[in-house]
Amino acid sequence: MAKSLIHRRQEAERARVEAYQLTLRRVARPTRPPPDLHNAIREAQAGFTADIIRAPEAWKPQLKTRDAARLRLGAARHLFARYKVAAHLEQIWIDAVGLGHDEISLRKRWYIVAASGGSLYKAGASAWLSRKEVHAFLNPLGQVGFDEAIWQAIARSYTDDPAIVTRIARSRIARTPRGELAFWREAAQFFCAQPTTGEEIDDLCDYIAHRRRRERTFSLKGRSLAALRRLMNEWHRDLAVIARIEAARRRAEMAHRTETQAAVAAAHWPGASLAEWSWSPSAKAGAKRDDYVITQLRTAEDLVAESRAMRHCVASYASRCIAGYASIWSLRHQHGTRTERLLTIELDRQHRAVQVRGFANRVAHPDERKILERWAKARGINLPEI
Repeated sequence: MAKSLIHRRQEAERARVEAYQLTLRRVARPTRPPPDLHNAIREAQAGFTADIIRAPEAWKPQLKTRDAARLRLGAARHLFARYKVAAHLEQIWIDAVGLGHDEISLRKRWYIVAASGGSLYKAGASAWLSRKEVHAFLNPLGQVGFDEAIWQAIARSYTDDPAIVTRIARSRIARTPRGELAFWREAAQFFCAQPTTGEEIDDLCDYIAHRRRRERTFSLKGRSLAALRRLMNEWHRDLAVIARIEAARRRAEMAHRTETQAAVAAAHWPGASLAEWSWSPSAKAGAKRDDYVITQLRTAEDLVAESRAMRHCVASYASRCIAGYASIWSLRHQHGTRTERLLTIELDRQHRAVQVRGFANRVAHPDERKILERWAKARGINLPEI
């Protein structure tokens, strides 16, 4: 039976409605899930249930965000906070990327103590900060991170100049390990007393860290900014010499080895086959032991350090050492924990002493000559009158 015109119009209308609804379903945004408040509460209270001051189920936030980090911060405020605190303390609830478990726990603990009105100084901050510095940490200048706030607080105890404080907090000092804070506090005090640019502070901090690694007793006390610059410039020159020596060493390796072998070679040259030597004169009972050591210098850094300490040009002999034409040795006197460089010796391929020089190219003293004679006899070295 044929459909009437009205019936056909009704079916066409239904088809248009279905097509329109299908189009809407394709382009319409899916309904966003509600904020996960239970998860936010669970993450915020993990490990700190004893510090909760408000019931978790009483949290009825009026938050438009569904971001998990922001919800976690909101949950922490509800659970622990009686007072508003600075943003650098709250940041740990939002982002903890790159932080270890202990550091995360410490920052959360400091937030809870500060936000609940407790004494941050008594809660552990006294290990690094004075009471005055804790107050400055809780009230920083501008928007800063957690570590920057610590170094702002330290710098503010030495200067009232906000520009200097900001430079210290933004420098590499603020990125040093907290276990080294006592030493770098001295550096912050130094740059507060002798201000310079942020760029130079970073450059000088590189040099200070280098000296600190090599010499744990290194200190900035009694030094001037000009003297520190001079030491840094000498270090930069040494690094340039080391780089040239290392380049020469690599070229020599490439001339005698395959590329793969050269790539895995140790960062030193073989040197002479002689063993190192030491001698201890007989000491009286109870006296500190004296040791005389003769050690071979096989790296660019050792050669440059010897050249710098002895004020001579032994670093320029690196190419001869790399090629195997010479070897450089250092006579040192060890007395307790103190080590003194006495002489630098150059041997040729036949283990013959070609040069023996002390500080600023002086000749060997008679007592030093006697020690060299002992060494020469023990290692079969030809020691002519030099």
